[in-house]
Amino acid sequence: MCGIVGYVGSRDCRDILLRGLARLEYRGYDSVGIAILNGGLHVAKCAGKVRDLERRIAVAPPAGRLGIGHTRWATHGLPDDTNAHPHVSQTGDIALVHNGIIENYAALKQTLSTKGRRFRSQTDSEVVVQLIEAVLEASPGIPFEAAIRLALKQVAGTYGLAIVHAGDPDRLYVARRGSPLIVGLGEGESFVASDATPIVEYTNRVVYLDDGELAVIGPGSCDVRTIDDVPLTKEVHELALSLGAIEKGGYPHFMLKEIHEQPRAIADCLRGRLLPGGGVQLGGLAGLLDRVAAARTLTIVACGTSWHSGLVGEYLIEHLARLPVEVEYASEFRYREPLLAADDVLLAISQSGETADTIAALREAKARGALALGLCNVVGSTLARETDAGVYTHAGPEIGVASTKAFTAQVTALVLVALALAHRRGTIDPGRAAALADELTWIPEKIAAILAQDAAIAVLAQRFTYAPNILYLGRSFNFPVALEGALKLKEISYIHAEGYPAAEMKHGPIALIDRLMPVVVIAATAHTSDKMLANIEEVRARQGRVIAVTTPGQEDVKRLAEFVIEIPETLDALSPLLAVIPLQLFAYHIAVNRGCDVDQPRNLAKSVTVE
Repeated sequence: MCGIVGYVGSRDCRDILLRGLARLEYRGYDSVGIAILNGGLHVAKCAGKVRDLERRIAVAPPAGRLGIGHTRWATHGLPDDTNAHPHVSQTGDIALVHNGIIENYAALKQTLSTKGRRFRSQTDSEVVVQLIEAVLEASPGIPFEAAIRLALKQVAGTYGLAIVHAGDPDRLYVARRGSPLIVGLGEGESFVASDATPIVEYTNRVVYLDDGELAVIGPGSCDVRTIDDVPLTKEVHELALSLGAIEKGGYPHFMLKEIHEQPRAIADCLRGRLLPGGGVQLGGLAGLLDRVAAARTLTIVACGTSWHSGLVGEYLIEHLARLPVEVEYASEFRYREPLLAADDVLLAISQSGETADTIAALREAKARGALALGLCNVVGSTLARETDAGVYTHAGPEIGVASTKAFTAQVTALVLVALALAHRRGTIDPGRAAALADELTWIPEKIAAILAQDAAIAVLAQRFTYAPNILYLGRSFNFPVALEGALKLKEISYIHAEGYPAAEMKHGPIALIDRLMPVVVIAATAHTSDKMLANIEEVRARQGRVIAVTTPGQEDVKRLAEFVIEIPETLDALSPLLAVIPLQLFAYHIAVNRGCDVDQPRNLAKSVTVE
């Protein structure tokens, strides 16, 4: 959450900062600001989005060759002009932007206030810049970098920081603990950002900062040390990201673009991994697959949409490999004293690889001796660097806050993991493995066929834009799809929606059903079709409006449902990859009809990097 961008070099940095913030806006869009150094600090900030700041500074735009910027997702303090970043020290000589949460800010603020420090905002972030200046004043002559170190040793919590000092016009200071930061190195210029999207336009050479590191950034240089001033040699990585991948490409929203990218994303996830006869090659798990197959249990941890894909993974792995799987909310995992040992395996799933709760769960598992695996999309992310091994989804960048192609790419990767484990554990015969692998290769084409119904689904969505509540029902492999469909609708349209196992409808939700209640029924698996028919009858008996997602040949479902979205037939284990597509489109079109900001829904941010 929140986005940071910084620049030092020979160019005027204003447009670089603003363009970078626009690309980071999916990480936070409550307020925005920049600080530029040019014979003093020039700060401009406001509540709202990047375009609001651009309008505010249009008359007298600040100029300079060193600056920092921030787009905020509020934690402490309202999203207003005062609480927007950057925050400036009492003398006005130091400016700072911060991602994360300072857990002991109240105690630090009280101490600093008793010493005469005046605070302008209600944020935890301002405490850090005031603390740095207090250290400088208490130790005349101390280098600025040393003052930052001393200040950060008093701070508890998480941070990604970018700091500038009026007396140091050629250096940008950054530090990380728990909140991602990368440094981009160009020719005679350097960039800082909380992810790669603002940097890729200028350079593909980056350094990933790790926790407990502080870097001094000059034009084209990056000196990294630990918080205890131990020099470090950091590897320079090459970004695989392209500028075109983070543009809308003619679509009205990133979300719609990413929904339509799913055939390509799944094909990329499969490429080079399926072998003739149904074998699977997962290079990221090479040498460890036997250990995973012999595990006592496999625990999957994730949040949000990734948790839903983990639930599908539980069904897949238990169904194909007969290995016991537990799926945990990463946010709860550490707080229930998990029982993990050296013969257990944890699989952490995160699109960004930076989800704070998921990273914390991963570290907890490693501390308890378990083998820690990762499944993520972003090469070089914290999750990718800290796991023992893992699998990349290769979905490409996902900018829309509501995940779409991340879900289907994660499920595709989990199918591959389940199939690989089934081979290792001897729980699948060659004919069945070959049939599953063959059907998997047809999934991109079948998704494309569903996407061709976009216009028809848009017309259906118009009928239900009024709905205050919608219920989603699924069974077996498609129960997690019901959860995901409901989440998508909640996230972007602000309609209350709930996903339920279909049989649980009788244990409470059935009380809600009346003639105004739409019920989305996922009847797309052969082995649950009779039970789903009974659920549809129960809804109809209470005058509920049934929208069925089903397959060709399900004539009884089509006869009973008021509205039908037909998807191609596939194996039951692969049906979530198809059944979720119309639910994504349905949510998208309802949100558009309601005038909602689809790509930047209120109160949400793409990467949840705070607990």
